[in-house]
Parts: sequence; C-alpha cells; structure tokens
Amino acid sequence: MILVSTGGTIAMREEVAGRGAIPALSAPDLLRSLAWEGPLEVVEHCNLPSAHFTLETLWTLRERVLKLARQPDCQGIVITHGTDTMEETAYLLDLTVEGECPIVLTGAMRAASDPGYEGPANLLSALRVAASPQARGIGAVVVMEEEIHAARAVTKVHTLSPAAFQSPFWGPLGRVEGEQVLLYRRPPREQCLLPERLEERVLLIKMAVGMDDGLLRYAVEWGMRGVVIEALGGGRVPPWWMPTIREAVARGVAVVIASRCPAGLAYDRYGYAGAHRDLKEAGVLFAGGLTGPKARLKLMAALGAGLEGDSLRLAFEKEP
Repeated sequence: MILVSTGGTIAMREEVAGRGAIPALSAPDLLRSLAWEGPLEVVEHCNLPSAHFTLETLWTLRERVLKLARQPDCQGIVITHGTDTMEETAYLLDLTVEGECPIVLTGAMRAASDPGYEGPANLLSALRVAASPQARGIGAVVVMEEEIHAARAVTKVHTLSPAAFQSPFWGPLGRVEGEQVLLYRRPPREQCLLPERLEERVLLIKMAVGMDDGLLRYAVEWGMRGVVIEALGGGRVPPWWMPTIREAVARGVAVVIASRCPAGLAYDRYGYAGAHRDLKEAGVLFAGGLTGPKARLKLMAALGAGLEGDSLRLAFEKEP
C-alpha cells in the first residue's frame, strides 16, 4: 500500500488564532492517529492547497502515480488531496493510468484545528478501499464521508459541508461500513490515454444567457489548440455563436461541447440553430456526460497524446 500526500485541508491547521488554517501537517502526522496495521509506503509529493496546483503540479503527480502503479507489487494507492480540484485530478488519473492498482483520493472539508475534523476517518476509509480485493481494476475513485465515488461522475457540490462530494444522478459506487468495503456496482472504464504531456492551450468557456462569442473568438485568434464550451441544457449554444464555432473548426481548433447541467449527456433532438444537430454538422466533438472541467482535461490529454482528426473524435465518441 502506498500513501501519496499532496496537501489540502486535510493537512492544514490554524497555527495562529484568527489567521486561518495553513498547510502544517506531514503525511506521518496524518497517520499518527490511525489504527492502520498493514505495510504502508509514504510518498510526500507536495503540501499545497489544490487551488494552488499548476498543470505542472498535476502532471508530475500523474507521472509519479503512473510509476508507482506499474510496480508489480502495488496493492493500492491512496492520495490525500485538496477538495477544490480533487475531482479533476481523480479523473485525469482514471483516464491516463492503466492497470489493476486502485487509486483512491481523499481529503477533508475541515482543518485539523476545526471541531469535527474528519480527515482521519476519511483517510482510514480510503486505505480500506485501496486494500480491498473488490477494488482491483476499479481505476481512480474519490472516498469521502464513507462513500465511494467514480472519478468520472463525482463532483464537489457544496462549499463547506463535509458531505460535499456527490455523483449527480448516478450516486456512489459503494460505501465503507466499519471495516467492510461494499461495492454495489463497477462501471466500465474509459479507454486509457497515454499522453506525453498535457496540452496547455485549451480554454474552458461556461455559457450563460445572452453571452456573446468574444471568448471563443479570442481562443481562435490567440492560437488555442482546443476549446471546451460548457453549453446550455443538452449542449446548446445561441445561434450567433455558430459562425465562430464553424470558423474555429475550420482553422483546426478542437471544439468540445459539454453541458453546464451537473448530469446528463450533451445531446438533444432539436432542429433549430445552435442545437445538437447544428453543432454536429459544424464538426464539433461532444463530451458525453463529462463536466466542462473534466472534458477540458480529457481534451488536454488527448491532444497531448497526439490524437487528431478521426482518432480524436473516437476518443470522445467511444463512451464506456
């Protein structure tokens, strides 16, 4: 078993009264109060709030986890992580780290100096999931508040609640009940991508009523390789966006349409301008059920793997 610490609220404490919690706890500090008896290798990757993660931080973490997961004796990997971007890290690892070794991310919504600090309980649950034979081959999951969530489906839905992580519509994969790990279902994993890097020139745009296409025009003019549009409803845009979308595709920019809804496919059966049929004819890609941030990471990884044309389209259209 391997524990990789990256920081986050689980590793924070208020050192000076009234000044707020800051990174303060090491991985051994996190383990000190746990009754974990199995062998455990500890890797301290960084100690950062996940809001401070750069793409380089994320990529070096992915490279380290990939190397650890390829060890023949790897039973499981647990990653302590800040909650702000946990779902994105989990999804990238699920998408780009192949193999049977489970990767379990956990953290805390309260700092160690707060009443009701849940960090040790979450970490113990995560270790139990990673050590469970049932978790072999499951990919990357998030374990919080004794619930096990698929990386593809999970999202942070509350800014403060300890029960901040949910999988809208799909629900958790299972639970940790005492010392037992109960997995109710095992969704199929996406086809693994093996990028050499993350393509940084990918922009995420969130759609709102009446928005003009200025951000998309900026992306085209300033050489972005890809754009993800978190569009309305089932993945619809205002008709005045369509000329710029067509121009972007014609100039080789990969345009991916996701929905700003927390669950459901980017799909509809309408025939009016800006709906699914119109966008498909314009040559865009569709994110399936991925949120905008996860679709952005998938596009960054796919472009970083050298996919283009039909191979890039297949990567998005081939749903698990």
